[in-house]
Amino acid sequence: MVATLEVTDVTPGVTCCAPLVKKPLEQTDAERLAVTLKALADPARLRLLSIVASSAGQEACVCDLIDPIGLSQPTVSHHLKVLTEAGFLTRSKRGTWAYYRLIPKALEQVSELLTSA
Repeated sequence: MVATLEVTDVTPGVTCCAPLVKKPLEQTDAERLAVTLKALADPARLRLLSIVASSAGQEACVCDLIDPIGLSQPTVSHHLKVLTEAGFLTRSKRGTWAYYRLIPKALEQVSELLTSA
């Protein structure tokens, strides 16, 4: 059975939807943002980012990030690598330990991509 929809109430000059007031994301911006958001879409990564952001100088040694997350050192290192590649953290080596520092305004840039188009 095929149902048909009859439009009977059309008021001249009235549109059904509000027009766009801003330009939507371009394809390349959407792809870049998707990669960035994918890096954040993991509870362990969000916690790591939060711990680093809450640390003195917004910097933490990987050795201080393992116990609070409750994951193995290789797993924590993998998550930190993903956050670094996504542009949220920088990494520096001091002796045998790696230190991660929050990149200022990294999260603000994600917000701006969503709201400034």
